[in-house]
Amino acid sequence: MDLPHLDPDTPHLADVVPSVLAAMRVEGFDSRIPLRDDVVGACVLLIDGLGAELLDEYASEAPVMAGLRGHTLHVGFPATTVAGLAALGTGCRSGEHGLVGYSFRLPDVGVVNTLRWRMHPWGADVRDAAPPEQVQPMPTTFERAAAAGAAVSVISGAEFTGSGMTRAVLRGGRYIGVHALGDLSARVREAVAAGGFCYAYHSELDMMGHLYGPGSTAWLMQLRQIDCLVQSVIEDLPPGGMLAVVADHGMVSINPKDAVDIDSHDALTHGVTDIGGEARARHIYIAPGAENDVLAAWRTTLADRAWVVSRDEAIAAGWFGDRVSDETRRRIGDVVAAARASVGLLRRTAEPLESSLIGQHGSLTTAEQNVPLLLAYG
Repeated sequence: MDLPHLDPDTPHLADVVPSVLAAMRVEGFDSRIPLRDDVVGACVLLIDGLGAELLDEYASEAPVMAGLRGHTLHVGFPATTVAGLAALGTGCRSGEHGLVGYSFRLPDVGVVNTLRWRMHPWGADVRDAAPPEQVQPMPTTFERAAAAGAAVSVISGAEFTGSGMTRAVLRGGRYIGVHALGDLSARVREAVAAGGFCYAYHSELDMMGHLYGPGSTAWLMQLRQIDCLVQSVIEDLPPGGMLAVVADHGMVSINPKDAVDIDSHDALTHGVTDIGGEARARHIYIAPGAENDVLAAWRTTLADRAWVVSRDEAIAAGWFGDRVSDETRRRIGDVVAAARASVGLLRRTAEPLESSLIGQHGSLTTAEQNVPLLLAYG
């Protein structure tokens, strides 16, 4: 099987925060991406779901961001919010930080939805059973920067204050909960003007893409609002200020004719104990002794609709980065399936809400993997 391999020479989302902090001359950080070295205040703004190919296709709807178009980054596997925020917050690939999907199996706990930090598909909160600081124990870039004396803030939705994901990968900065785009813009401008470093997050482009599809009217209207947000921050950048806009993944629209309902295929569930991941990137956990049969069944059933590999094959192909810890290895599925083209690997019975979404992401296509790095200086 001809497997996709991520280009090791393309900068990764995990390289962004260390490079910005190095540009601010914060001790302990090295530049991985060329930036100006006279930065005294900076913001990394993550726009959830802003793929590079989408920005290029709809550049006329976002002229400010299109005018800043420069570097392209890749986000690694899986191309999803959990892994992307963890890469940004730790400076590491998923093989090291261990948050290997929207949902995955934690030994002795079960399959956990780490975006919500609940049992998957919908169950009890597991912040006590699986403390986020133990599930992801590496020091975050924000903790390291704060320890080095930088003024660090995390600016995101007020509803995410104290969430499992916040505790796992965004801890270390002063959390500033916001409620709308104007609130977000004001808090970013305050942090940069004060000579600090801030990470800011906006989620709603991704939401519009999931509900209506990338490129839909609702998605385009949201893209226009984000372009205004970026313009408002740039206009008020002080001398020595910097804005770096990135994303955690791109998105594709699922073709209903290409959708596979895993729950209705006996061949895809026989010998399977748990299924994690999401519609474009699946972790399949297998009963002892059934590994070869399940791998063969998934390959035969899906044929050219997905790359279907064993855990060892996925790791050897570098999907999770150059280094995969023993703990991470135990979280990756015995079989990993990454959808091709516009295929969706749905679970209409177990995941009715997720399976109803038009826009999806997670796999290894360039539409999902490539995100822009947009840079502006005061």
